[in-house]
Amino acid sequence: MADTIKDGNEPMAENTQPSGQEAQASLDEVADNRQVVNALEEIKAEQAIEAENGGSTVKHIGYWRLIARRFFRQPRAIIGVTVFVLLILLALFGNKIARYAYDDPDFAALASPPSADHWLGTDSTGVDMFAALCHGLGRSLTIGVLSALATTVIAAIFGCAIAYFQGAFEKIGMWILDTLMVIPSFLLIALIVRAANASAGWLWLVVGMSAFGWIGLARTIRTVALSLRERDYVKAAKYMGVNSFTVIIRHLIPNLASIIILNFILGIISSIGSETGLSFLGLGIKLPDTSLGTLLSGGQATIQTSPWIVGFPSLTLIVLCVTLMMISDALRDAVDPRSGASGQVSV
Repeated sequence: MADTIKDGNEPMAENTQPSGQEAQASLDEVADNRQVVNALEEIKAEQAIEAENGGSTVKHIGYWRLIARRFFRQPRAIIGVTVFVLLILLALFGNKIARYAYDDPDFAALASPPSADHWLGTDSTGVDMFAALCHGLGRSLTIGVLSALATTVIAAIFGCAIAYFQGAFEKIGMWILDTLMVIPSFLLIALIVRAANASAGWLWLVVGMSAFGWIGLARTIRTVALSLRERDYVKAAKYMGVNSFTVIIRHLIPNLASIIILNFILGIISSIGSETGLSFLGLGIKLPDTSLGTLLSGGQATIQTSPWIVGFPSLTLIVLCVTLMMISDALRDAVDPRSGASGQVSV
């Protein structure tokens, strides 16, 4: 009994094993300390990278800025843009530095070779070739850019529309495209231009080329836009009651911007070629207005006796088309993610 009382009066030994809450708190404290250490290490690593880079940080760039960086990283893009800008400046300000106007012939120098007075010579009627070349280059560029811009806008809207709307609208739209493709557009454009006067002939040429030049591009855009109409953001906008035209303008066309811009540049080349062909055959620009096509047409009869009449316009046309092709190829490589250009697009 005494032993029992003695044992009961003895103090109980303290439990030295930590409880579950204390153990979890200890583990959390260790994890927090590790996170602090890792954060400090990351900060130190970033500071070391900034010190190596001269204090600059690695920044994410936007999509179009990345495209521009990839584009101007290519030597052919820089060469193409530089030459194209020089041609534009020549077309804009060439007549201001020329000694003669393109519509003021020098009858004392008929078909004269290049000289100090006539830098590129004269044609058989005494027209200064430098002034005529500057005006003709400007006229061809104006027709090419306006026609390509109009055809691109029409093709983008029509192609995305027939891709977005399904059912009968899509069938009717494809039938319209198939019908327009079999129409002899070359003859219709020639008839439209011949019915106009000389001063407004180039405007009607732009109208005619724009009316029939968008068909092939519209089919291409429609094919690409078929996959975009199944995207979640297009379906969400449609279910939210957004206007169909707004969906096409804000969601479909911007996501096809790279293809549209690329085809716009190719459209300038095609439009200049069409204008040159029509004017060379006498079905395009009419005198006294002039273009690269009319200059080539006027010099074909004297190509053996006065080769400069055809040589300089031909060289200008070749340089212009090659320059635009270089820009187009560089832009295609800049847009293509599988090209050799590198970069990172921000999300």
